[in-house]
This record gives sequence, structure tokens and C-alpha cells, in this order.
Amino acid sequence: MAEARQAAGFRRSLTSDGAEAEPGGPVLQEIYLSGLRSWKRHLSRFWNDFLTGVFPASPLSWLFLFSAIQLAWFLQLDPSLGLTEKIKELLPDWGGQHHRLRGLLAAALFASCLWGALIFTLHVALRLLLSYHGWLLEPHGAMSSPTKTWLALVRIFSGRHPMLFSYQRSLPRQPVPSVQDTVRKYLESVRPVLSDEDFDWTAGLAQEFLRLQASLLQWYLRLKSWWASNYVSDWWEEFVYLRSRNSLMVNSNYYMMDFLYVTPTPVQAARAGNAVHALLLYRHRLNRQEILPTLLMGMRPLCSAQYERIFNTTRIPGVQKDHIRHLQDSRHVAVFHRGRFFRVGTHSQSGLLSPRALEQQFQRILDDPSPACPHEEHLAALTAAPRDMWAQVRRSLESQAEDALEAVEGAAFFVSLDSEPAGLTREDPAASLDAYAHALLAGNGHDRWYDKSFTLIVFSNGKLGLSVEHSWADCPTSGHMWEFTLATECFQLGYSVDGHCKGPPDPSLPQPQRLHWDLPDKIHRSISLALRAAKTLSGDIDCHVFPFSHFGKSFIRRCHLSSNSFLQVALQLAHFRDRGRFCLTYESTMTRLFLEGRTETVRPCTREACLFVRAMADKEKTDPQCLALFRLAVDKHQALLKAAMSGQGVDRHLFALYIVSQFLHRQSPFLDQVHSEQWQLATSQIPVQQTHLFDVHNYPDYVSSGGGFGPVDDHGYGVSYIFMGDDAITFHISSKKSSAKTDSHRLGQHIEDALLDVASLFQEGQRLKRGRRGLGQEDSGSRCGSLPCHTRGSGAPMPSTNV
Repeated sequence: MAEARQAAGFRRSLTSDGAEAEPGGPVLQEIYLSGLRSWKRHLSRFWNDFLTGVFPASPLSWLFLFSAIQLAWFLQLDPSLGLTEKIKELLPDWGGQHHRLRGLLAAALFASCLWGALIFTLHVALRLLLSYHGWLLEPHGAMSSPTKTWLALVRIFSGRHPMLFSYQRSLPRQPVPSVQDTVRKYLESVRPVLSDEDFDWTAGLAQEFLRLQASLLQWYLRLKSWWASNYVSDWWEEFVYLRSRNSLMVNSNYYMMDFLYVTPTPVQAARAGNAVHALLLYRHRLNRQEILPTLLMGMRPLCSAQYERIFNTTRIPGVQKDHIRHLQDSRHVAVFHRGRFFRVGTHSQSGLLSPRALEQQFQRILDDPSPACPHEEHLAALTAAPRDMWAQVRRSLESQAEDALEAVEGAAFFVSLDSEPAGLTREDPAASLDAYAHALLAGNGHDRWYDKSFTLIVFSNGKLGLSVEHSWADCPTSGHMWEFTLATECFQLGYSVDGHCKGPPDPSLPQPQRLHWDLPDKIHRSISLALRAAKTLSGDIDCHVFPFSHFGKSFIRRCHLSSNSFLQVALQLAHFRDRGRFCLTYESTMTRLFLEGRTETVRPCTREACLFVRAMADKEKTDPQCLALFRLAVDKHQALLKAAMSGQGVDRHLFALYIVSQFLHRQSPFLDQVHSEQWQLATSQIPVQQTHLFDVHNYPDYVSSGGGFGPVDDHGYGVSYIFMGDDAITFHISSKKSSAKTDSHRLGQHIEDALLDVASLFQEGQRLKRGRRGLGQEDSGSRCGSLPCHTRGSGAPMPSTNV
């Protein structure tokens, strides 16, 4: 009977912009246009794939080669050494009048074979060049002769005008490190946090592992590295993300913030219109591979594979394992507002809707007075539920509300129009920033569709944010998209004087389509349980965001140190002051120097860092002694970071060995011990990748304030940071209120104090080096006496929120 009910309720087909279509000519026209668009898209992708495949060569190089062969024949030379004649003999004989045609065809075939061989040679040569990582080990500001030679060769073989995926065929595969080196580095990393007894026990397990199991497991890993594109990334995606049964909210997703001090317009629908249009412009450039590949030092390309699944992507829950569903195209977005779901078409027959037209559609949703249906308001809480529970409920939902579910999961991305304002306020800047971060990370537990690759969140006062699902890619990929979006919607698209999107509205557009959910009674209880759990988890998260404006990257650069390593060692000092002990620390870094590389773990809690921290607590240690220990700790962190980036890290190798042991049913007490560790401090830097899009010197407020993530451990912290221009750093800290051991605000104060104390060491050292000439005001009562202090973080008048 359910089939008859669905047939009776069958809705007429929808056009790409959401309008209902009558049978007849317009439908055939829409089918024709849809097919035409599809063929154009496939042809464009085929051409782009062809250009990518032959890079660093180009089709013009084939024409040049063919012309050179013809010129040689005209001069009665045979550069093919007789191969062209042999090819001509193999071609069909079409008669004497076609002798010239056979010659041209044979020359074209020879030119194509030679061209293909040259392209293959270029790929191999470039892959060999890109396998060199000596440049990573160069001292800051210095470059050896081998590295200079390497750079020159890379420049020669890299070609010109690369597309996004041009270098993919030339990237080396991630190497499998020596298992002995990995175990040695692991033991070195845990030594500062283990007692002598525990360390001896762990070292004994490690030696037993090396003696009995390591060689077999390593052999399988090497076999996979020869066969697969990457020996660890697919397992990392599957076992760390897709097989996890925990809630995505807080445990997996992360957030990204808007500009901190400015909001380009307070009109919610206008900000949504510009942001959605900018995101779809980015998708258009992505489909055409017009986004430039990321290059380190302007020369070394990074893997671009993660860009493929930014849009049109949903994580589908499964009972035991989720899977990622990616569509080639989607011409609508799913919108949530006051408990209701809408489908908004993003294209008309003439192409992408203008920002003003999109604003009009979003304003129609905001003005719609219709109430949410029973249980529809809290339906999205299911995406925050444990994955096995959501998978079982989704089966019922798929059979009862298939069209509505497909409209959400098949959307380009999800848009949430929140009813509350967010962002920095004059009245209570600290609390408002904390609430802003919490709203992006967890929301109300039922106003984000956490399965989508990302949710664009637009608050009622025009503030923006992103909630990003983690399995499909890592933060730098979504961060690249977010930088483009903020720069495009603010600087290029812009707003009119009254705060609306530029251009005229389009009254002919159909109303956004309201999605109707036929929710069976048996899932009502599941929605209630999921909502209760989501609200409990949301209420337990303690978020703290604070801009540190005493100094930034420029000061650290003048100290001739890595800014990231500077902060990581300072974080060790802050955490020790907060907890009174050292702990395993997780810092994520990228391995995109290799094909399909994702991340590796740096372990910043080193012996050198611990010696520095203890020296800072020892009143008998002088500032020069502390400074010397700090430099050693920074150098050690830099060495670990470079090793991780070059595929010589610890954790991904041990993870892959553990997976192999599980496949072979060979239990290893050492690997079990490794993967039972708790990371009580998880850290990450949000990179600023497209500095050319922002004028940080003249408009320092127009820079993204980064983002954050939830704590990895129930009794731990999650800390992320971003360098905002040259003179400010924004920190995002999270922990759980249910833990008596953590307090995000307390750690934030320790971070600020630690940074000021570390910075004062350098000023003291510079004064000694310059014959005790001070760099600024003297303050003998504090180690941070002469630091520049900006007043914005301490309650200075806020800039206008409108431009």
C-alpha cells in the first residue's frame, strides 16, 4: 500500500531551478538543455584531463614535433631512423594517389609515439626530482648548492601554466620508513611522559615487536606502497573516520570563522547570497581546474587530490562503516531555517544565479511564516547521533521520505540560516567570541546536517561560519576554499550602500521548494534520543577564543625562529603550568608532498621542550640559559616537523603496521599499547594560504580568524591558532566542562602568559648582545617588560561592523 500512496503523491518533475514544469515542449527543452550542459561538462573535463595528463608538455609541443619531422623529411633527413617507413608499411594501401596521406599519417603516428615517450620521461624525471627532500633540512635563510641545482631543474621540468591536477602524475609516493627508525623515534617521544618503570616496560615490548613481528608486517606495507597510490591514506580514511561509530558533532567536525572585527553587511539574506555565489564560483573554477596548485617555495607542488570532494559530497551512515557519496554535479543547495528544510536552485537556464537573485530566495525563506512540522525541527539531530543508530533510522527515512532526503544529501552543500546573532560584541567581547565558536562547533545539536561535506552558517546579523565534516579532506583544503569565499564575497562581489547584494532582483524566480518529510512514528523516539544526546554533548563543550595582539609573526621572524615551532614550545610551557605535568601532544602536519598524502603527527612534547619548561620554573636559571634551552627545543621541533612532512614520521607508520596486524590476526602488545595512548593536548595551526587575496597591511581586520575543533580526550584540550597578519595570533581552545582537570579560559591565560614570558627572553638576550641597550621601555619586575601591547584585545573601541 505504501507504493500506491507514493504514486498518488507523485510530484511533477522539477526543472533545475526548482520550478514545476508542465508536460510538453518546456520539458523536452529542459531535457535537451540538461543533456547539452552534461555533454559540455564532460567535454570540458575530458580536455582538462588530457591537458593534465600530458603536463608539463602541451598539445602545441606535439604540433612542434610533428612539424620538425616534416621539415626533416623535406630536407631529406630521417630522424626516425627508418621507423616511419616501417609504420607506413603497416598502414593499409589506399592506392597511389594516397601515398602522401600515408606518409603524413605515419609521421603523425611516429610523432605521437615520440611525444608520449618524452612525456613519460618528463614525468619520471619530475617525480625523481620531487622525491628530493634535502631542501627541507636547509637552515632558515640559507640554501646549499645541491638545493639550488635542484630548484633550477624543477623549474625546467615543471612546465608553465599548471592546472590544479597537473602535477598529480609526477608526485612521488609516500615512502615506508624503516621500522627500526620508527620504533626508536617513538620511544624517544614517550620518554618525557613515562616513569622509568613504564618506559622500561614499553621498551621491552618494542624490542619484542622488532624481533618477532615487525619484519612480516613491514613486508606487507612495502608491498602495498608499490601497488597503491599511498600506503596509509585510504586506511586512515576508512578506519579513523568512516568506521568510527561516534557522533560527528564535536568528535569529528571542525569549524571556521568569519572576519573577526568586521561584518561586511548586517543583512542576513544578502550575506548568504554573496557567500553562496562565491562558493559556487569556486566550484566552477574547481571543475575547470583553474585553481592553481599549492606550491611550497613557489616551486614544490602539493597533492591536490582532496579538492575533488569539496562539493556535492555527503557522508552516508552505515551500521559498521560509513561511505562517502560524491556526485559529479548538483544544481541546488539545501537550506535550514527555524526547523524547516528548503531546496533552493542555484542555476537558471542562463547559468549561475546572481548574488541578488540568491539573496531574494533566501529572503523568501526568512519571510516564510509556515511552522515546522512535528519532529521536523529536530530531524537533523540524527546526523549528530552515533553512526550505527543513524544508519538504522536512515533506512526508514529513505523509504518514507526519499525525495526530501535526496534533496539534502544531493545538494552542493548545506546552508543554515540561524535565528540568533553571533560574533564579537562591544558589550562582552570575550563571552561573545566564545559563544560564536560554540555555535559553529555544536550549534543547538539539531540545526546542522553534519553528514554534508560542509555547512555554511549565516547568523541573523550577517556573520558567517563553516562547520566541516572531516573524513573527505583536511583543514588546508577547506581553508583554501574559505579564504577565496571571504575575499570574493567581500572585495569582488561587494554590497550596495543599503547592505544588499548588487544588481536587480529577479521576480520571475519560483519560490524555494519546501521539503516535506513523511516521518514514520517509529523514528520519533530516535529523534528525541538523538536530540537529548546532542544537547548534552553541546552543553558539555567549553570553547574559548581570544586574539593575542601583543606580538605576532613579525616579532618571531626577527628572532630568526620558526613561528609555528615558537608557539608549539610555548604551548608546552602553558600546558605544564595548567596541569603541572607533561603529556603526549598531538600536532597535525601535512604529507601532501606525496601523492594522496593527508596528515602526519608531530609529537612536540620532546625532551628538549621539557628541559626548557623546567628551566622556566627554576628561579636559579638565568634568562640566557632559558633562551638557549628554548632555541634547542625549537630546533628539535623543527627537525620533527620536517621529518613528518618528508614521510619519516612515527604515527602513520605505526598505524599502518597495526592495521596489517589486525588483517593477519597477529596481536602485538606493543602496537596495542601505542594505539591505546591518550592525547590530552591536541594542537593545529590554521594556515593562511592565499595572502594575495588580502591586504593585511592596510586592512588587517579583513583576515579570517581561523577555526577550531573539539578536544580529543575527555580530560584534554583542543588548541588551534592562526597568524592574523604579522602582529596578531588568534587562539581557539576547547575542552569539556564535565572534566574537573580542564578549563579553556584558564589555559588561555596560561598561553598568553607563556608567550609573553618567552618573548621577554629574547629581549633580554638582545639587550645583552647589544651591550645592554634596551629595545623599549624597561620593566625589571617582569620578563615581558618591553613588549608592544595593542589595545584591541583589552577592550579598545571596536571598529564599525559595516563597510
